[in-house]
Amino acid sequence: MDLDEILAMEFLGNTVQDYFWALVVFIVSYAILYLFRVVILARLKVIAKRTKTNVDDFIIDFITGIKQPFYIYVSIFLSLNVLEVHPMVSTISRYVLLVFVIFYAVKGIGKVVSHAADIVAQKRLKEDNDHDRSMIDLLARIFKGLIWVIALLFLLSNFGIEITPLIAGLGIGGLAIAIALQGILTDIFASFSIYFDKPFKIGDFVIIGNDMGVVQHVGIKSTRIQALQGQEIVISNQELTSTRVHNFKKMRKRRIVFPFGVTYETPKKKLEKIPRIVWNIIDKIDHAEPDRVHFFKFGDSSLDYEVVYFVDIGDYNKYMDIQQAINLGIVGAFEKEGISMAYPTRTLYTPDLKGKPAAKKKRKKS
Repeated sequence: MDLDEILAMEFLGNTVQDYFWALVVFIVSYAILYLFRVVILARLKVIAKRTKTNVDDFIIDFITGIKQPFYIYVSIFLSLNVLEVHPMVSTISRYVLLVFVIFYAVKGIGKVVSHAADIVAQKRLKEDNDHDRSMIDLLARIFKGLIWVIALLFLLSNFGIEITPLIAGLGIGGLAIAIALQGILTDIFASFSIYFDKPFKIGDFVIIGNDMGVVQHVGIKSTRIQALQGQEIVISNQELTSTRVHNFKKMRKRRIVFPFGVTYETPKKKLEKIPRIVWNIIDKIDHAEPDRVHFFKFGDSSLDYEVVYFVDIGDYNKYMDIQQAINLGIVGAFEKEGISMAYPTRTLYTPDLKGKPAAKKKRKKS
């Protein structure tokens, strides 16, 4: 039996020569793909590192992520085209190739989503050092999940499966799940609202209803606040978006009104000096801006003054430091001027033994 007869022998509808050429196609195609993966891709990596843009690095990283089984199967698929195979084998081979392509396409889109999420998170981190990227990661995972669902439906459609009833079933099932998890989903969507609207951020001092404290964590379902007493308060995000939130960290200018009183025995000249004394005290303190100081009214046991000033910082502790400095300054200045601060008093008039009003009156601290 000579070589031509051997090559002409048939097995499963193909000659030995056909199998030989199929083997050649497999070896050549795999060699080309292997050369691209090992040599050319390695050189492209070096070139990509020298460029300023990150797009080429991203593309190289995606191609590198394609594993060797894909190259082997592509070589097998090309070699099968040389042979006469059963239609079922041809169909299955196309389906398997489609699965590979969709799998790596979805992975590539997922990497694009992750890269975009990293860019957004870094941008937010530059704007806010306390930025929490958990919400960005959640949105990225949700988007990736939707991509996988769409890819699966596309794959089933190419397999000849009618997906319209399946989509309808998913819609009904999704509606049932949404109704069952209504409270949780409401909190999740509320967390999205908090993230994008930014009514507060980590480190802000807020008052929510009867609760107040510093925001420690903004989660998917709830927000945690460290109360002034030390305990942690957990509030659902739905409640946060449906109630009034007083954010004192965003306060850029605080208006302060406080009264004080001096005794009725204070001479008129000293009463006239008091507004200027208090004004100068406030004017010398950093971050404090006096607005007005007035002899306000005649109180029950004091001559009352009202002071209004502004603080150009929102920190409550700094504001209290300023108020303390003002109070100490007023006390010191009044001691030098001989001005007495008033305290609650009452005057008692007692008749003498003959029933006449006493000329003498007694002032007593209440």
